[in-house]
Amino acid sequence: MARLGADEVMVIGNRKGGSTKERVRRNFGMPHPEGYRKALRAMKLAEKFGRPVISFIDLPGAFPGVGAEERGQAEAIARNLREMARLRVPTISVISGEGGSGGALALAVADRVLILENALYFVITPESCAAIMWRDAAHKQLAAEAMRISAPEVAALGCVDEIIAEPPDGIHSDREAGTGLLGTVLKKHLAELLATPVDALVASRQQKFRNIAQFYEQG
Repeated sequence: MARLGADEVMVIGNRKGGSTKERVRRNFGMPHPEGYRKALRAMKLAEKFGRPVISFIDLPGAFPGVGAEERGQAEAIARNLREMARLRVPTISVISGEGGSGGALALAVADRVLILENALYFVITPESCAAIMWRDAAHKQLAAEAMRISAPEVAALGCVDEIIAEPPDGIHSDREAGTGLLGTVLKKHLAELLATPVDALVASRQQKFRNIAQFYEQG
């Protein structure tokens, strides 16, 4: 639980790690099903006390190990998708680094999905896509171009609502300036969401995700 300006909010995030040793300890940011269930408990607690939910996402995907599958990885993700879609408080998600597949979406079914300008949002990592399509991970650049995973590209596809500017060398190079830019954008969106009736908020959120990636052709 935290404060954003004068507003009480619930903040959810995952830790990826800055060094190789820490990344190994943090499972390279890939959540187990218990992590998604913990996040959902936090969301339901926020709903009980009327606090908006802000999630920060930097993960290449959910952990695909056998143990995670045995403990219900798919069920945990599916439940988060359903519950986030009908959560009766404002929700904002920020793709801060990598936003990978259903593992990221389980924390990103939100009223506002924001992305840092140097972040990526994808259905599968370029390396994995290349390994499947061409049997060679060396084609990852070609896969990335085909999938359109950069911030401007996913914004053009309607998968995110706003791109957040970063300092010239990235948000990690100047954290104070970067968090200032991020905070300004979060406050703007939160004020808009708090001014919207809850029923309208939920209906708009559900309609938004139903409309993503819908294409029609006239013959």
